[in-house]
Amino acid sequence: MNTPLNRFATLIWLALVILTIMTFCIGEEVSAGKTVMLSVLLISLIKGQLIANYFMGLRHVSWLWRGIILGYFVVVGGMIAIAYLK
Repeated sequence: MNTPLNRFATLIWLALVILTIMTFCIGEEVSAGKTVMLSVLLISLIKGQLIANYFMGLRHVSWLWRGIILGYFVVVGGMIAIAYLK
């Protein structure tokens, strides 16, 4: 029952858990600043791409759809960064 696809999904899930714990630790232990905010946003972008590619199945669609999702993450993250920096 433990197929390679299940193992791969489990590894991606573990990576997401580790990235989530990293963002929590960075947010709680490090003093606030631009570098902290940008690193948390970057980790969130990576997490979003992992979810979109592997759990939403966008890994098997055309680059147009993947680019739209990546663009969405970049635009929203950019707007959050602009709002934080002002």
